[in-house]
Amino acid sequence: MKVYSAIMVFLALICANFAYAERLAISANVANVRSGPGTQYDIIWKVEKYHPLFIVNKSNEWYQFEDFEGDQGWVHKSLVGKIKTIITKSDISNIRSGPGTQFNVLFTVEKGIPFKVLGSQGQWINIQHADGDQGWIHISLVW
Repeated sequence: MKVYSAIMVFLALICANFAYAERLAISANVANVRSGPGTQYDIIWKVEKYHPLFIVNKSNEWYQFEDFEGDQGWVHKSLVGKIKTIITKSDISNIRSGPGTQFNVLFTVEKGIPFKVLGSQGQWINIQHADGDQGWIHISLVW
């Protein structure tokens, strides 16, 4: 019975964290990711427009997030918005002219390239990069 109770408490804590997590995306062209909630903290890397993130904590005007690789950092809330986005998770992903493998490959992208979601059809997502490039990608290739 003690093991069962411990498991239930552990699961409740995990679910509480996921319930708090909110998926947002970078809305600025480039955003500084900082080591803490303020401009006095170091910039640890930069992310581009449409980079998706899960908000895991808030401190005044700052959001702590986790990204698709599990990396964490802080961004100012003015740099993010409720934008439906994806990010490529495969080393090389084909972006096609339509929703299927029978469509031509328009271009390829590497892992970690963010896109805005324009729509979907079955297992395919219609996407747009910040530079305006558009196409379709299979859902298995994105986070």
